[in-house]
Amino acid sequence: MNIPTGDGVRLRAPEHGSAVGGPTPPTNSPAHPHGSHMAARDHCLSPVRAVDRPTGAARYGRMFRAVEPLGTDPDLLMRAGSDGGICDAAAALEQLQAGGDDATEAAGWPFFGQLVAHDITADRSPINGGVASDQLRNARAPMLNLEIIYSDGPIGSPYLFDVGDPAKFLLGPDGGDVPRNQQGVALIGDPRNDSHLFALSLHVALLHMHNHLVDLLRADGVPEAEVFDRARTALTWHYQWIVVHDFLPRLVGGPLVEQVLTDGGRWFAPRPGQAYIPLEFADAAFRYGHGQIRHTYRLVEGGPAVPLFPDLVGFGPLPADRRLDLAQIFDVPGRPPAQRAKRLDG
Repeated sequence: MNIPTGDGVRLRAPEHGSAVGGPTPPTNSPAHPHGSHMAARDHCLSPVRAVDRPTGAARYGRMFRAVEPLGTDPDLLMRAGSDGGICDAAAALEQLQAGGDDATEAAGWPFFGQLVAHDITADRSPINGGVASDQLRNARAPMLNLEIIYSDGPIGSPYLFDVGDPAKFLLGPDGGDVPRNQQGVALIGDPRNDSHLFALSLHVALLHMHNHLVDLLRADGVPEAEVFDRARTALTWHYQWIVVHDFLPRLVGGPLVEQVLTDGGRWFAPRPGQAYIPLEFADAAFRYGHGQIRHTYRLVEGGPAVPLFPDLVGFGPLPADRRLDLAQIFDVPGRPPAQRAKRLDG
């Protein structure tokens, strides 16, 4: 058997019976692929592992504790979202003539914001509610650490990684999808990222980026035992830079971002090591993106407009004719302008 050690080196122990004179495997037996390659370091006290993540009521919190929650009739909310309700953005809105309904930014940014939300929040309470706010538990660490793709790492989530090269993520057969089990369920760090084509495409892009960083680090002569950790660090830093210097200025404006970076948060300023996700943020302010989703999207240049529902809904293998060219939803130098997000509405 293979015994993982603390520094990632796997020791080969005698097969069952061989140490006491029992039968030994035939010499011509093929080597079993699992455990025969050096895995990434097993950081036994890493915050990526679920056992070491923050726990307790502070995982969700309130910024404005003195304000009473809004008590609303659930039936009233259902009517608001039904056909003809205030939140019903009918397909006719796509045909607006005077000025249209294009937002300033490209169509992909609200979907990127959804990935950020998945990375820092995961509510596992019953979907029909009934849980007091101070009892809610966030299944994500309140930090931008790409837990959505790394989960518990090569040791805790080995099904996410390539058996033949554990420093790399496993991808679907043609590299355009995530790996899936025999029933088509995604083997993925966060199942919510398989909910529609756009979240899944961004997830796959992150997997490819990590694997590319592994190749670059190896080409630079980085020791194999350090490759996974350094690739993960580099990808996480790039992701954090994009959030702070690209995504947030588009969302709230550059001056506000600079103010917060210079002076800190005005309403949200937890002490170091005591960060939490405010419910006012997770369940209110950061839900803006739902109002910027279009009814149809073009997936490839010159291609037809494809309805988001039901054509691009996920939770199953991604067909080859449903692959997304990311230049259709993000502005890429040298390419025509991407589709725009929809202006915010009800």
